[in-house]
Amino acid sequence: MDLFVRSWAALRAAVAGLADRDFEHPSGCAGWLMRDLVCHLVIDAQDVLITLVTPAETEPTVDAVTYWHVGNEPPAGDDPLDALTVRLAAAYEQPGLLAFHLDDVGSAAGRAAELADPDARVRTQGQVLTARDYLTAYVLEWTLHHLDLSGPLPHVPGPPAEGLARSRTLLEAIAEAEFPASFTDTDALLIGTGRRAPTPGETAELGTLAARLPLVLG
Repeated sequence: MDLFVRSWAALRAAVAGLADRDFEHPSGCAGWLMRDLVCHLVIDAQDVLITLVTPAETEPTVDAVTYWHVGNEPPAGDDPLDALTVRLAAAYEQPGLLAFHLDDVGSAAGRAAELADPDARVRTQGQVLTARDYLTAYVLEWTLHHLDLSGPLPHVPGPPAEGLARSRTLLEAIAEAEFPASFTDTDALLIGTGRRAPTPGETAELGTLAARLPLVLG
């Protein structure tokens, strides 16, 4: 729970530090500018708020690992929600308005997470899980999107080390396999999710896991 709050605060701080020109720079999400990514974060923050106030009485159906739907085809950009995100981001016109909206809704999502009962069951996307598992899953979401910001923009601080380590552990649990010990947490996350292609040497180290990558999370 605490790691969710710290990861989310670091990501919001990274966005707050962007210059206006940075919003027009390609992000680490294929086909999205930084402004599109930030708009997606606004939508994510809204989802967190909605989920944390949507209680469920039934037993959990998923946890922080099985919450994720895994594919192997990167997004083509033609998904209706992706297209809506791009149009919505463009409608802000001024980057400062978009950053302000993220800070406003994002701060509320962070406070809601701090106040949440870890063992409370919540419902989202037709599934039930504990608030603890839901917010743990989002540590991976925040960390990957933080890399989508900081990777293409070297002047932007990267995600917290503890968030990177936890996200690697989650991704390895999703993959049911460990990445080579020689991989940094950042490399494991970027290569594992298809954000960076492995070098020939890295492919050799991955062994049979290489054929199962990338893991496209949704």
